[in-house]
Amino acid sequence: MSEPQDRPAAITGIGVVAPNGTSTDTFWKATQEGVSVLDRVTREGCENLPLKVAGEVRAFDPADTIEERFLVQTDRFTHYAMAAADFALADARLGQADTSASPYSIGVVTAAGSGGGEFGQRELQRLWGKGSRFVGPYQSIAWFYAASTGQVSIRRGFKGPCSVVASDEAGGLDALAHAARAVRRGTDAIVAGSTEAPLAPYSMVCQLGYDELSRETDPTRAYRPFTDAACGFVPAEGGAMLVVESAAAARERGVEVRAVIAGHGATFTGASRWDRSREGLAEAIRKALADADCAPEEVDVVFADALGVPAADRAEALALADALGAHAARVPVTAPKTGIGRGYCAAPVLDTAAAVLAMEHGLIPPTPNVFDVCHDLDLVTGRARPAEARTALVLSRGLMGSNSALLLRHGAGK
Repeated sequence: MSEPQDRPAAITGIGVVAPNGTSTDTFWKATQEGVSVLDRVTREGCENLPLKVAGEVRAFDPADTIEERFLVQTDRFTHYAMAAADFALADARLGQADTSASPYSIGVVTAAGSGGGEFGQRELQRLWGKGSRFVGPYQSIAWFYAASTGQVSIRRGFKGPCSVVASDEAGGLDALAHAARAVRRGTDAIVAGSTEAPLAPYSMVCQLGYDELSRETDPTRAYRPFTDAACGFVPAEGGAMLVVESAAAARERGVEVRAVIAGHGATFTGASRWDRSREGLAEAIRKALADADCAPEEVDVVFADALGVPAADRAEALALADALGAHAARVPVTAPKTGIGRGYCAAPVLDTAAAVLAMEHGLIPPTPNVFDVCHDLDLVTGRARPAEARTALVLSRGLMGSNSALLLRHGAGK
């Protein structure tokens, strides 16, 4: 089915629950200042695990914003999603579905890589410790990858197109692309994004099979992509939700068009095959540029995937050179996630939020904890860099082999 090109998909609302801030304002303040909040893992039951450093969301009480009847049904990752969705909808001045508008006019799309591990672990402990009568009925749904999509839509009364991308990290960008397509095809608005909560003992033990996971115990050295000291990535929890709607509808409502999702590309190159990811990521970038009718030299900033594995970092740097040509050595590149950790599917959505804010403020945030860059990249380090960025490229690769690129234009774009 062809998509109408006269309905650009605009981002009008941003909601964030992240390790460095539980609102969009606090998130952006810490991000632009290059604050690193990586620290030793404090979650109960995780003290003796090999993974010592992570990005935890510490200043967040779900009961402040979410009704008790929803809290008891859901895992931490869905608590983050419901709160972030509330923030995004308030930011976009878009309220509860009511009789004045069709309940089918607004949908929800989320991405999830880990699901509700903490809730599932608690219920399994009850099963084996006390018996089946002590396991609640919500165990059947709270762990599920689609739980956040379902609960956000139920709680808000949204009955438009709803879906979940159950994928690796790149799924966060793919979910935003799904939202843009739905808007271009006629849906009024989509609440889209990703939140993750992978820091429960059960979830952390599952992650220990990833060779790419950093085992460094010093938070300042645990996640340093694009350097000779790169030793893997640090996981994180939290995430972001965005409101995506027709740019024309936003203007009719008197709402600012903060950015336009102009292009997207996706490929697959196989699990942990980082040498092959060069070709796959480059092709995803080319597809995103073509989708947006954007020349390589128009890209003003790149938000890198920044895995922190030497082979993967090298492949990403070469992919940028392959796709952007000579411009790759000149375009500013940043990876603010090195200050908060890599939140699986949520990581590129947080990068997207940061990219929109960077274009609005004319300021490219730095890459915390990274100074001695060993690749041919203009990596922004130390301090934020003033720049009039009108076009941002956000990149993501997954441990299972997905590659995705999202092209954003500031305001109304072209």
